Amino acid sequence: MPVLLQINSNANVGSTGRIAEEIGLKAIENGWTSYIAYGRNARPSKSRKIKIGNKLGIYWHILITRLFDRHGLGSKKATKDLLVKIKEINPDVIHLHNLHGYYLNYEILFSFLKTNNIPIVWTLHDCWSFTGHCAHFSFARCNKWQKECYQCPQTRKYPKGLIFDRSKLNFSDKKRSFTSGKDLITLVPVSNWLADSLSQSFFEGANVKRIYNGIDIEIFKPVQKENRQSILQKYNIENKFLILGVASIWGEGKGLNDFISLSRLLNDDYVLLLVGLSKKQIKSLPDAMIGVEKTENIEALGAIYSTADVFFNPTWKDTFPTTNIEALACGTPVITYKTGGSVEAVSDDTGFIVEQGDMEGVLKAIEIIKTNGKDKYSDNCRKRAIAKFNKEDRYKEYIDIYKELLKNK
Repeated sequence: MPVLLQINSNANVGSTGRIAEEIGLKAIENGWTSYIAYGRNARPSKSRKIKIGNKLGIYWHILITRLFDRHGLGSKKATKDLLVKIKEINPDVIHLHNLHGYYLNYEILFSFLKTNNIPIVWTLHDCWSFTGHCAHFSFARCNKWQKECYQCPQTRKYPKGLIFDRSKLNFSDKKRSFTSGKDLITLVPVSNWLADSLSQSFFEGANVKRIYNGIDIEIFKPVQKENRQSILQKYNIENKFLILGVASIWGEGKGLNDFISLSRLLNDDYVLLLVGLSKKQIKSLPDAMIGVEKTENIEALGAIYSTADVFFNPTWKDTFPTTNIEALACGTPVITYKTGGSVEAVSDDTGFIVEQGDMEGVLKAIEIIKTNGKDKYSDNCRKRAIAKFNKEDRYKEYIDIYKELLKNK
């Protein structure tokens, strides 16, 4: 029985954690033994979980990042302990996800992987792997990563540094670690936009296969009328045109300020509902907005998507947000900014793409959807989600990669 080991910051928590969980399930269905090694948070999993490090090690890694801007180079003991576990389980394939997150030392890990000749699949959910600091360069409109990072404009952004700018050194260290054993690595960007970015980075010429994120279309689906009515009653928003926003963390790059600006342009016929806010953010919202804290109850989230008249994603930095495809699967049209791979989820008959910050364009799109009625878009939204973003199809692509790697091995 072949063995798969996935490594990610979280296990079955958040978007990347759920993706790793679903891939593990698909591997198990195909006769693999599945492990997930994680550094931060975890929920119950069908895979066998391996905890990397502890809270003290995470705090030390955060301190190293804040003081010296050397993210990904702390957690030495935690990583060495992980290598012992890797030797014990002897995986046939190692599948990497987010290596950033204050829990892992990438130099130690990649030196081991190269020495032991283990095939690697690396799903890239953001841009951290090929920049000298940031996880998303588009927010700062910076393209230094194409040749060499220096004088980073985002040192105060995640992973936040407070004193030094080591972006040039970080860029050099990542390039050396991540490309020295590139024949062993299959890079999997989650959007065409990210794949194109890789071709312009030090990963140029690497083995790349784009695989879109997948979702459970049996959970994210249109709900019955009575279920929608109960949500409208819960939030006291009956007879309102509901505009929904969802994010794991509502930072400035996710467009919270854009939602607030939008709320000031709409009359009482509309209501804006945001899911994923902190208690502090909810208290600061204008009266025209309703805030809901983050939930791991996927069924409840799906019902909210299904109830909304339109899903608005004003993201300023994204590679391929799963929120867009979750909304489509629930039959809800999408309005998204022209950001990264966010546009790849939307077609002419399932929503609208507008320029970043173009509130006039957003209002026009909302009015068109309101005039046409949600029903005009719902069937096309659902069909597109089933055809392109069904997890059963997308994650089978990973199993096919694993099998090919085993054959070549």
